[in-house]
Amino acid sequence: MGRMFTQRHLQRFALALVLCALVPLAGRPVTATPAGIFNDATTTAVQGPSAPRLAATIASVVDREISDVEQLTVAAAEAMPEDKFNFSPESLSIRGSDYKGVRTFAEQIKHVAASNYAIWARLTGDKIPDDYRGGTGPAAFKTKVEIMKFLKDSFELGHRAAATLTAQTMFQNLEGSNSSRFHQAMFGVTHAYDSYGQIVEYLRMNGIIPPASR
Repeated sequence: MGRMFTQRHLQRFALALVLCALVPLAGRPVTATPAGIFNDATTTAVQGPSAPRLAATIASVVDREISDVEQLTVAAAEAMPEDKFNFSPESLSIRGSDYKGVRTFAEQIKHVAASNYAIWARLTGDKIPDDYRGGTGPAAFKTKVEIMKFLKDSFELGHRAAATLTAQTMFQNLEGSNSSRFHQAMFGVTHAYDSYGQIVEYLRMNGIIPPASR
């Protein structure tokens, strides 16, 4: 129940965030760069008045949200040494805790990737392999290199999903679903943030400071 409430709260926050970002930018030219979208004053100061200028779109704003959680998650996953990828809090035998059967660190990362595929493929129309489903992805992915590629590729799908959004289609429901295309895109973001919080805890249990906190 608590997680359901948190997820709904994050989804509503994400919707408000994106709409608030679009309102002040509507009709105003801003510069799109690999690092994101900046306002006129920042862009002029950093890049000068001759920089290429593009109008913000729903696709570009959602794409930036995906990039933000992608950078956090990938950096956190990279920070865990490979010999700790099978770590689970259950192994700590903390008195009074109930970690029996929880995911290992590797399974947490694979869960994010598998969920990204399941969520964002609905927007792109990609046919994902059956073993990408089920919550933790392919059992064959065991090494850090394999798992990191799985994670990064899943976010690449997210960027392609964001690119399908337009002002005309963002609130259209997906076929056979009550969820809009925009909701589906942002659900991938909020789910990844939820999992990122757990990934951070696993790092700290191993004495590792998450890259975003250094």
